[in-house]
Amino acid sequence: MTGVTVIDVARQLPAVPALRDLCRSIAMLEAILSPEWEHRLYSFDAHWSSSEEMASMRTGSGDEYAIVFSPVGAFVRGFAHESPMSPYASDGPWPGVLDEVPEVFRPCVQEPAFTDEDGMPVATACLWREPADDGWRTGTIDFPEDYEDADGAGELFAILTAGTPTAYKEFAEDYYEVPVDLAAVRHVYALEPLTPDVVAALSPHLTLAELAEDIASIGYPQQL
Repeated sequence: MTGVTVIDVARQLPAVPALRDLCRSIAMLEAILSPEWEHRLYSFDAHWSSSEEMASMRTGSGDEYAIVFSPVGAFVRGFAHESPMSPYASDGPWPGVLDEVPEVFRPCVQEPAFTDEDGMPVATACLWREPADDGWRTGTIDFPEDYEDADGAGELFAILTAGTPTAYKEFAEDYYEVPVDLAAVRHVYALEPLTPDVVAALSPHLTLAELAEDIASIGYPQQL
C-alpha cells in the first residue's frame, strides 16, 4: 500500500478547536464565492442539532465528508466513491474503519445522514478525537495493496491538512474558475468579521447584507 491514507491525515489535522475554526472559514469563503448553496463544495451548520455543529463537503460526484463537533469531541467521516474500500465494493464497511469508534461517537456511525437507505454506514475513512486525546485516532486497518490513496482520505481532506489561505486560493481558482484575492482569504481564515471591502474583493456583485443568513448559519464572527 502506498500513498496517503487516513493514518497520515490523523497526523496532519489540527486540534479540534483549530479544525472547527478552519471549517467555518472555508464555509464562509464558499458562501461568498458561491451564493447558491447547492453549488458549494464546503459548508458548515452551526445549528445542526441542539448540541452539535457539522462541517461538510460534497463534490456532487459521490465523494463527501462530514465532521461533527460536539461536547464529546469531534467525529470525522469520509467517503470516496471510487475507493476499493467502499462499503459497496466489500458488502459492508471495510474492516477496521469503524470497528474501534468509541461508544460516545456510535450515534454518528448510525446517523441517518451518514448511512444509506438500508442503514449501512457510508464511509471509507473515519477519525475521531475526544477532549482528553492528544491526537486524532483511527481504527486498525489493513489497507488494500497497490492503491494510491486507498481510502480516498488524502484527497478528501487535502484542504484541511494543508490548512493555509494559499491552499484555499489555489483550490477556489481552479474550482470556481475566478481569480481569488489572497488578502481577503487571509482575512477570513483569521476569522475577522467581514467588511464590505473584503466581500467585494472576493465577489464584486455580492453585498455584506446578502450574507447575513449564511453568517448566522455558519456561526461566523460578526462586528459587535
